[in-house]
Amino acid sequence: MMNDLLHSQPGWYNAAVFFVMGAVLLLVVLGFVTYAILAERKVLGFIQLRPGPNRVGGKLGLLQTVADVFKLLIKEDTIPKLADKPLFILAPVLAFSPAFMVLAVMPFTEHVQFADLGVGLLYYVGISGISTIGILIGGWASNNKYSLLGGMRAAAQMISYEIPLVISVVGVILFAGSLNLTDIVEGQKNVAYIFLSPIGFFVFLIASIAELNRTPFDLPEAESELVAGYHVEYSGFRFAFFMLSEYVYLFAMASLTTVLFLGGWNPIPFLEFIPGAVWFALKFSIVVFFMIWIRGTLPRLRADQLMEFAWKVLLPLALLNIFLSAAVKELFLK
Repeated sequence: MMNDLLHSQPGWYNAAVFFVMGAVLLLVVLGFVTYAILAERKVLGFIQLRPGPNRVGGKLGLLQTVADVFKLLIKEDTIPKLADKPLFILAPVLAFSPAFMVLAVMPFTEHVQFADLGVGLLYYVGISGISTIGILIGGWASNNKYSLLGGMRAAAQMISYEIPLVISVVGVILFAGSLNLTDIVEGQKNVAYIFLSPIGFFVFLIASIAELNRTPFDLPEAESELVAGYHVEYSGFRFAFFMLSEYVYLFAMASLTTVLFLGGWNPIPFLEFIPGAVWFALKFSIVVFFMIWIRGTLPRLRADQLMEFAWKVLLPLALLNIFLSAAVKELFLK
């Protein structure tokens, strides 16, 4: 569908179609964010033996997140007197925009993908790194020592965990022989890469949680130490943008995990009659639930433990995974 438009002559019709499709994707993502937050609060409530939201929108609290977002949007938007105003305003946009841009190359089904790039995986890695700049700028421009510390922690953490994250997918690239995300899914028709590269999957999953600044790697937002970290001076819709960025990245990272290691829309043998979109949604939901479960189970790491884990545990494992993946390809996938 999108490929025909890409190869046709550019014009107002094409521009309108791309705009509408982008708007539809944005609405889908916003719907996910709304109910992912509700699901997270419900799951955490279940883990902690409490009901979670159960007032706004009936006993299930279906409209609780909508009410919270509305409250944020009508709050006064304040800018500290001594803040660097242009950068303070720009930071939330820099944090959010890459989170949405990376979805352009994500193949959700065999026919639903916005841009089938030959280097889609490389595009994802390159664009997602821009969010670090937005977070660091937000921490620095606020002119608050706690927000600056939060921004510096975020930059150190995201750079450190980006390295094992990228190295862990080298095995996937070896198996598929391509950086194209659709080709990677097609290469898993017989066996998902989680079985060929379990170490790579482990490293990728843990590093992705750290990239999302989620527990137990949430030091940039440590309320007990930094009173909310890099966005402590933000309020209203600018604060909402930072929160939106975090959950859109949750959507993107769970989708990428599904594509790289869980076979994307490929079905389990003997269940081919179930549509590919259902398989993708099921695998995606399992990854999201795991990330929520981790938040309700593990305590926050200390800063020294966080950095040591990246450089002394995940990085050696990621490098070992390259050699093991090469051996598997040579011995079993010729």
